[in-house]
Amino acid sequence: MFTNGTIQDVILRDLTKFKDDRGWLTELFRKDEIPAELYPAMGYVSMTEPGVTRGPHEHADQADCFAFLGPSNFRICLWDNRNASPTYMTRQIVFAGEDAPRSLVIPRGIVHAYRNIGERQGMVLNFPNRLYAGEGKKKPVDEIRHEIDPTSIFLMD
Repeated sequence: MFTNGTIQDVILRDLTKFKDDRGWLTELFRKDEIPAELYPAMGYVSMTEPGVTRGPHEHADQADCFAFLGPSNFRICLWDNRNASPTYMTRQIVFAGEDAPRSLVIPRGIVHAYRNIGERQGMVLNFPNRLYAGEGKKKPVDEIRHEIDPTSIFLMD
């Protein structure tokens, strides 16, 4: 079905925590490291319980710019569902979180899911390039939710 590999156009970047006696700081995204069409339009934070999976889903137009910093660790699965892509039908697995702080920019058409593989709640930050439900929250949500399809080919395991 899917072959494992690296998916074209996905941007994966290790995050560096700059520490001093006050604590630490990390840059989550920089416009000099992301194409202009992927610049964030909003931001949100979510907490995911241990063992819980979010997704798989994809977006027709939206790109996600995730940051996995901890607490906890995540297994992230990506599936290239773009027919015209040279990496179509490729699955990429990424581990990120407290033990491997990373940012991950996922373009439209890439199915994605993540699971908290740690033993405590895990925080995920997202800075998508489109507003959720559009301006004033008046448009349909750009989300194709494969997790509700019992015959989905997008499986975490």
